[in-house]
Amino acid sequence: MARVVVTGGAGLIGATLIGRLLDRGDEVVCVDNLITGSWDNVAGWVGAGDIEFVRHDVSKPFEVEGRVDVVMHLASPASPKDFAELPIQIMKVGGLGSHNTLGLARAKGARFFLASTSEVYGDPLVHPQPETYWGNVNPVGPRGVYDEAKRFAEALTMAYHRHHGLDVRVVRIFNTYGPAMRLEDGRVVSNFLVQALQGRPLTIYGDGTQTRSFCYVDDEVEGILRLLGSDYVGPMNIGNPNEFTMLELAEVVREVTAADVDIVFEPLPVDDPTQRRPDITMAREVLGWEPKVELREGLGRTAEVFARRLGI
Repeated sequence: MARVVVTGGAGLIGATLIGRLLDRGDEVVCVDNLITGSWDNVAGWVGAGDIEFVRHDVSKPFEVEGRVDVVMHLASPASPKDFAELPIQIMKVGGLGSHNTLGLARAKGARFFLASTSEVYGDPLVHPQPETYWGNVNPVGPRGVYDEAKRFAEALTMAYHRHHGLDVRVVRIFNTYGPAMRLEDGRVVSNFLVQALQGRPLTIYGDGTQTRSFCYVDDEVEGILRLLGSDYVGPMNIGNPNEFTMLELAEVVREVTAADVDIVFEPLPVDDPTQRRPDITMAREVLGWEPKVELREGLGRTAEVFARRLGI
């Protein structure tokens, strides 16, 4: 049984991860300031005394009393909506937050796990994206606050690994979705599902030919846990290599929600990537991992929960 500190534990991936950690018997300390995380995602565990919850902004120094075996740094606003609304907070949690959590891991002699992102590849010129690709990022564009915060976090993590000998793991997470997403998250899956369930037109930015690869959260967390338990430092891509255009995603959403709604088009945001698809050769070879949940199944599960939360 390990004692695991999870920052950003009230978010989609963090809460799903905590559920898995508890199932296998670990003790969990969840640290979240609830800016984008949801109290509902952890309230049941906190109320039952299954986890220790600390409401705190990890870009500010903090301590955890007692033994700590693993520090998993997942905290960060992560949607395009957040890039515009919370740019300074994103930079701080990627920089200062990474520094503080790395310091905690070092002080406790714990393994450190960094949740990085496919955004480090920017608008990629290599497709699909392997871990060896250095990316094509605009550091001064509106997405740069998130892209560069995560690139800095990766560099800082590897500096601690090389200079201090800290035991680290780095994952690059690709587009992940699931029932615990915020309804107002601002990413395409939640946008489409909420619009369809409410009978509103689906908004596509650009002409809809840009692509993403969507990984159901249970698959993502399984890959994360396998990397955490492996001897591989990373970085490692964990995502679904099945690629969909935004038009294809809209059709699947209309199908799973049985929504007879139109599609409307808006201008494409600045620096929005035209393609995003992980090369998961490393995950297959090192971890024996690949995603299992197909898009229709995952969207169906998510839509069912979204409908209940919307009172539909």
